[in-house]
Amino acid sequence: MMSKIALFSNLLILLFSSHTFAAAKPIPAPPSLEADSFYLVDFKSGRVLAEKDPDKIVEPASITKLMTAYLVDKALAAGDIKHNDLVTISETAWRMGGSKMFVEIGKQVPVDDLMKGLVIQSGNDASVALAEHIAGSEAAFVGYMNQQAQVLGMTNTQFQNATGWPAEGHYSTARDIAILTAAIIREYPNTYKLYREKEYTYKDIRQFNRNRLLWRDNTVDGVKTGHTEAAGYCLVASALQGDMRLISVVLGASSDNARTNSSQSLLNYGFRFFETHRLYKANAALKTARLWYGEQEQVALGVGRDIHITIPRGRYKELVASMEIEGKISAPITKGQKLGQVKISLDNEVIVTETIVATQAVAKGGFVSRTLDSIKLMFN
Repeated sequence: MMSKIALFSNLLILLFSSHTFAAAKPIPAPPSLEADSFYLVDFKSGRVLAEKDPDKIVEPASITKLMTAYLVDKALAAGDIKHNDLVTISETAWRMGGSKMFVEIGKQVPVDDLMKGLVIQSGNDASVALAEHIAGSEAAFVGYMNQQAQVLGMTNTQFQNATGWPAEGHYSTARDIAILTAAIIREYPNTYKLYREKEYTYKDIRQFNRNRLLWRDNTVDGVKTGHTEAAGYCLVASALQGDMRLISVVLGASSDNARTNSSQSLLNYGFRFFETHRLYKANAALKTARLWYGEQEQVALGVGRDIHITIPRGRYKELVASMEIEGKISAPITKGQKLGQVKISLDNEVIVTETIVATQAVAKGGFVSRTLDSIKLMFN
C-alpha cells in the first residue's frame, strides 16, 4: 500500500497552491526547416523540443566519424591504446579520397594528432588509420561500431565503414545521431573540447572546421558536419547557455547555408522558449520515512540519479511535486531499494515520474527493538 505525501520546500520545487499565476503563453510551433529530417533535444533531461521524421533512415556522411572518435576514446580509456602511440599510415588510409588530413604513406603519426585530424579536419585518412590501429583493419573496426551502436540504443543505425564514405547499407537517423552525440559529451568531456576548435594545421597544411556555427554563435561548441550527394548537407550542433545544453541534428539540407541556418533556428527556438532545471541530485536525502524492525527508526529517501526537467520558459514555480511512499517499510533495507515514486506535474499533467529509493542501507535491529516495533504496530 502506498501513502501520498506532499513534498515540502526543502524537497522541492514547488509551491504554494494559493499562489496565482498569469495564464501561460502558448509555445509556438517549431520553425519550418529545409531539411529531410531534424531533431532538437535537451541534453540533460532528454526532452525532445522539435522533430521532423527523426527515425527516417538516411545516409549520415561524415557524421559517421562521431562513432569512430567515440570508439577511439573508449580504447584510450580502457588503456588499449595511448595518446602518444605512433600509428603507421597504411596505403589504404593514404589513398582515401574526400576530406583529408594529408598524412603520408608509411609515416608514423601520434594518435592525438590523428584525432585532431579526424575531429577538426574530418580527415577520412585519419579515420581509417585510427580504425586500423585499434582493430587491425577497418572491416573489423566496423564490427565494433555496430556493436556499440546497439549498446547505446541506436536501433536504426548500421555502419559499413569508419568514414561515412557512401556505401550500401550504411545508414542512421537524426534520433540515433543525437544519442551518440550525447554519449560523447557526457562520457568524454575532454575530447569534446576538440569539436569547438576552428582550425588545425598539420605539416604546414592549415584547414578549417566546416561547422560555420562556431564562428557565428559563441554558445555553440560542436559538433560535426557531413555532406555527400546522396546525404545532402548535414550538421549536428550543440550549444550551452548557462546550465542548459541543447543538441540539434539537421540532415538532408540543400546547402551549407541551409544546414547552418536551420541548425541556428532550432537552437534559438529551444533556448528562447524552454528552460531546464535540476530538480533532485542523485543520492541526496530528500525525506526520511519511518522504518520498522531496523537498527534505526528512520531511513533516508532520495533518487538514484540526477533528475532534470525541461519546461516552457517562466513556468518553474508552477511545478507541483508529490511523493508516494510504501505504507510500511521494514528492515533490512539495501541502498538503492525502491520504496516509492515522485511525480512532477504541470497543468495537472504528470511530466516526470521517478523512482524513490533508500539512500542508505539499514540492517535489522536487535531482538528488543524488533519486539517493541511489533507492539507499536499493534496499536498503530
